[in-house]
Amino acid sequence: MDKLRVGIAGYGVVGRRRRQFIDLRPDMTTVAVCDRSFAEVGTLPDGVRHYRTPDELLNAEKLDALFVCLTNDVAADITIAGLEHGLHVFCEKPPGRDVGDIRRVIGAEGRCPGRVLKYGFNHRYHDSVRDALAILARGEMGRVLNMRGVYGKSQFISFGAHSDWRTQRAVAGGGILLDQGIHMVDLMRLFGGEFDEVRSIVTNDHWGHDIEDNAYALMRSRSGVVAMLHSTATQWRHRFNLEITMERGALILSGILSGSKSYGAETLTVVWAEEDDQGDPKEQTTRYNQDPSWADEIAEFADATLRGGRVQAGSSDDALRTMELVYRIYCADPEWKARWNLTEPSA
Repeated sequence: MDKLRVGIAGYGVVGRRRRQFIDLRPDMTTVAVCDRSFAEVGTLPDGVRHYRTPDELLNAEKLDALFVCLTNDVAADITIAGLEHGLHVFCEKPPGRDVGDIRRVIGAEGRCPGRVLKYGFNHRYHDSVRDALAILARGEMGRVLNMRGVYGKSQFISFGAHSDWRTQRAVAGGGILLDQGIHMVDLMRLFGGEFDEVRSIVTNDHWGHDIEDNAYALMRSRSGVVAMLHSTATQWRHRFNLEITMERGALILSGILSGSKSYGAETLTVVWAEEDDQGDPKEQTTRYNQDPSWADEIAEFADATLRGGRVQAGSSDDALRTMELVYRIYCADPEWKARWNLTEPSA
């Protein structure tokens, strides 16, 4: 195989953006898509076939890979169906509505050896994040002591004709923490390790949906890193900020280049702490004007499927551990846990 024939299940904003970067590659091509917005089976003006359902897509087309860009309630089932059809699968985050969904996918992955499975934890591929990881890996600032992260927007923004699904627990499984905050949870795991001790307050007292609009978490990792997280849908000025304090300095990630362009400039500030700096240390801020993340994570998927490369970020194990931490945050609030009859993931 020298060129992947790709199908896209879910052809909304994210599915179309995925196709944009798939079709830029000489080793991948989109041959078919499906979305419930199509009235019937047909062909797009550029020759790509379109279907209404993933089943129609999978049964009618000869594919090598499937991109799953669907709602949380069906993402796991279609990922499993793709694997069982012998396809490599790239699925958007979150991997489903709950931890049980990703565990079912991992079971199917084990039954389908030789298939590549990757999840779209897109923020790991931003240059600011990669540069911060490289500085951390050099060890010149010592170990991580603590982290503070805020990721928020002003409401449950979505797009398209069926834009309200993110506000429905039966479809989404959770609210702002599962939908957007999961990126910050994933980054905190990336920089701080695995967090076993979790305390939280989870609320939905502003928007009134049956999902959370704010989650506040205080966590401690196995190595002693303490992290504070606020995931919010009441952040009137959209914000992404992650401060990582180390023994001899700090890294401050601020802003994120996104489709909405509403989170401000993407920057990385490096702080060098000195004994005589009197709390006003030397800092250097780098601003990033390009977002390579969409192209780079698809490049990693192509390399893994065509050339035997490794899924370095977004493996099924990454997805499981991040989902488990999300659910530990939910369950650490006893009122929220009881209200929705949630089950805490086993350690």
